[in-house]
Amino acid sequence: MKVIGITGGVGSGKSALLDYIGRKYKCRIILADEAAHKVKEPGQPCYKKLVSLLSAEILNEDGTIHKGKMAGKIFESKELLAKVNQIIHPAVKEMILAEIAKAKKEGTVDFFFLEAALLIECGYLNLVDEMWYIYAGEGIRRKRLGESRNYSDEKIDAIMKAQLSEEAFRQHCAVIIDNSGDLEEAYLQIDRKLGEYL
Repeated sequence: MKVIGITGGVGSGKSALLDYIGRKYKCRIILADEAAHKVKEPGQPCYKKLVSLLSAEILNEDGTIHKGKMAGKIFESKELLAKVNQIIHPAVKEMILAEIAKAKKEGTVDFFFLEAALLIECGYLNLVDEMWYIYAGEGIRRKRLGESRNYSDEKIDAIMKAQLSEEAFRQHCAVIIDNSGDLEEAYLQIDRKLGEYL
């Protein structure tokens, strides 16, 4: 089983390509964002730590963590954000490692894909066999984000500024999938690459 990390800038089309991979190949796909939500659920490793750090004000009536209230508290303080990341990131990593180990043991899939915008920054390079960079030109990504997510130019600027540069992505990734054109072109690149391993 090959473990492949998928990363790329916002709006590069990672979700659409993973959707295709999930339909076509025997694989397991984990989205780091979803894992980060999971570890915050009641009874999960981060729940109590986050509530004691940020107080019960961040909770919904049913006891689950309210994303907006939590975000509101964190973004007021860089120090709090750092503490929250220190709680969440290691738990997400642990969860992902456990899932990789489980998939290896079961031996039913050819590939294990791990998708995260911050794969490189959060030190996931040593967890994967290979890193893929999903590339799309900035103009194309801006257009997609405006059309599909209704993001304002200011919001797009802020997100893009916070992400790695194209050079940094390229430097850390062995495979580059160009998703600037139509999806069929990107699918062909994926099929060619994964075909080498099968």
